[in-house]
This record gives sequence, structure tokens and C-alpha cells, in this order.
Amino acid sequence: MSIPTALIGIALLSCLMGVAVLGSLFHARIPGLRRWCVSSGLLAVTAVLLFFRTLDLVIVSATTCLVIASLIALQGFRKFFHQRPAIGWEYLACGPILAAIVYWTYVSPDVDARGALISGYLAYIRFAIAWIVQRHRPVGRPKYSYHFVAVAAVLGAMVHAIRCVVYGFGFAHETIFLEPTPINVAFLGMATMTLPALSVGMVMLAHDRLAERMERLATIDDLTGVLGRRAFIAQTEAIFDVARLAKSKLSIAILDIDNFKGINDRHGHAAGDRALAHVASTISRGIRQTDIVGRIGGEEFALLLPLTGKEDAARLTNRLRAIVAESVSQAPSGDVTCTLSAGVDEFEAGDTVASVMARADTALYAAKASGRNCVMLAGSLQGRWVEPTEANAAQ
Repeated sequence: MSIPTALIGIALLSCLMGVAVLGSLFHARIPGLRRWCVSSGLLAVTAVLLFFRTLDLVIVSATTCLVIASLIALQGFRKFFHQRPAIGWEYLACGPILAAIVYWTYVSPDVDARGALISGYLAYIRFAIAWIVQRHRPVGRPKYSYHFVAVAAVLGAMVHAIRCVVYGFGFAHETIFLEPTPINVAFLGMATMTLPALSVGMVMLAHDRLAERMERLATIDDLTGVLGRRAFIAQTEAIFDVARLAKSKLSIAILDIDNFKGINDRHGHAAGDRALAHVASTISRGIRQTDIVGRIGGEEFALLLPLTGKEDAARLTNRLRAIVAESVSQAPSGDVTCTLSAGVDEFEAGDTVASVMARADTALYAAKASGRNCVMLAGSLQGRWVEPTEANAAQ
């Protein structure tokens, strides 16, 4: 068995493994993954055809598969990063490339020109992949997978670019396709080794996207889009530690939708879900950039207000209460208006997150008992209204 044949066999196994692993992730609906899988499949077909590379028809067919597979892989990377996958001129360029391959195979046979053209095309594809991965790498995600793919793509691009120059400018010559000369074996070996690395990189990116989804599910409440209870408390504890060291003010508000069961009974659970999402969205739009909101129960939300004493926190919370009361959530059975009751307290020395939340929760229940749709302060000021509604003021 010649060295080129052995290297082609390695490439074939790599592509088949890529198809198997990527195919197992179809159910995850990761953008671009199906294109990567199709690309790996076409590359496997290319490798099989290259075992019979003495036939001109086979060479043209293998080259066609290689050109299409490379373009599909590039489109897969664009789609993975939510970019427009197809670029018109790339499709148009495929026609002249394939026509040139046919010309240099049948009309005016030239192995060097054919190899230089394909290598130049593959160099463009690999460089484009590296640029896309680095340009659109998501902020906050682990960098390793993205750097790995970018480096693998750049190394492959450099191999193909050098091969394009070497054969395009006549520094080396081939008399037959994939002739086992030392320089050709070196180029083929390096190109073959970067292919599995790129396939592994695709799998790594797919798994990073799955990990991101799992982390989001563990952090973000799926219905409302705000932090879930566990994530909110974790962030609150971290910010409380910082505030305690800096001796800065920090307050928390517990907010609850009034008579939420009545909304479900009157309008249905789907309308109740929409009302929850609407209230969460309204609160999120109304808070300051430094504030943090989370859903800590069924219809209960918590608001963390850094650098804020409880008097100011109560006023800010009351402003949110008024905004929510004036807003409307749409439902098939009619418009749904929600009101909020809230309890507010401030972190003090010796407190824990649990103790402050408990005091704010007690203030919330006092607000409920006092007529709802209002904000109550905990501690020494508990029992005092903070800018109540007109209806409650009259009471």
C-alpha cells in the first residue's frame, strides 16, 4: 500500500467518525450541524473515489465532491454562528473552478494547475472558517474549543496555500495525480492531519452549544426569561459578600402578583403564563442596569438593588409596581391587568441572604394583608405604607 493510499484511508475513517458523531447530535437541532454532517459524508465519498484515482472521471468526480463539501462546511460554520450561510459569488465561483478542472483533465491535462487551483480554493475555505470562528466567538463561553477550531483551520489553510504556490509557480511538479513524491506526501500528510482536527473541532463546538443550553436552563427561568431561584440566590450571595467588604448599601425586594390564582381561573393557565412573562418583562425593562431580577416562586419575583438603601429601594420598587399596574397583558378572553405587592428590606451587618429575604417576605405578607397593590418596608418601618395606591390610601 502506497503512502498516499494510507493517508486517504485515514481521512476516510476520520470523515466516517465525524458523520457518526455529528449525526448522533441531530436531535439537538444545533444550527449548522446538519451541513457539517453532509460535508463530512461528501468528504468520505471523496476519499473512497480517490482509491481509484487513476481514472480521469473519478478524479473529476472526487474534485467536485471536495469543492461542494468544503463550501457546505463553510456554510455550516456561518449558520452555527447565526450568520447568513450562503454568499452568491461563492456559488458562482464553483462553476469556473469545476470547468477548469475538466479542462485540465480532458482538454489540456495539467496536474500541477489542477492541484494549485484546488489547493487555493481549500486555503480560502479554511481561512474563512478561522475568521468566522474568531470573529463571532460568543462572549462568555470557554475559549478553548473556538481557538482549537481556528488554529486547525489556519494550519490547514497554510498547508493548502503553500501547496498552491509551490505547484502554481512551478517549484515542484506532478506527472500523475497524488504522485508519491516526498513533497507531495508531506503536503498530503499535513492536509490529512488537519482534517480530523477540524472534524473534532466541529464536535467540540456542538458540545459547547449544548453546554450553553444546559447552563441557561439551570440559570434562566424558561417562562419569564429572568434568573431562576437558584441562580438569583447565588448572585445575591456573591454581591452581598462584595457589599459587606465594601461596606456599601444593598437592598432586596420580594414582589408577588396579586390574586394570580384568579387570573388562572378566569382566563386560563396559558393566559396566566403570558401574564407572568409580561410582568417579568415589564420589571426587567424598568429596573436600573445594576439591579438584578429573578423568579423565586410561582408568581413571586425578587429584585436585588445594589448601592441602594431600603427607603430608596422601596421608592424604586413602588415605581415598578405602578408601571406593572398600568400595563396590560393580552389574552384570548380579554386583557389581563396585574398588580403587585412587595416587601423591601436592606442588608445589615451580621445578616445572611436567607434572613434578609425572610424579613422582606414578611413585609410582603403585611402588604398583602393591608390591601395588596402596595410596597411595605420591613424592620422598624414595617407597617408603614410607601406611596400606596389611591384606593388603598382611601382605606
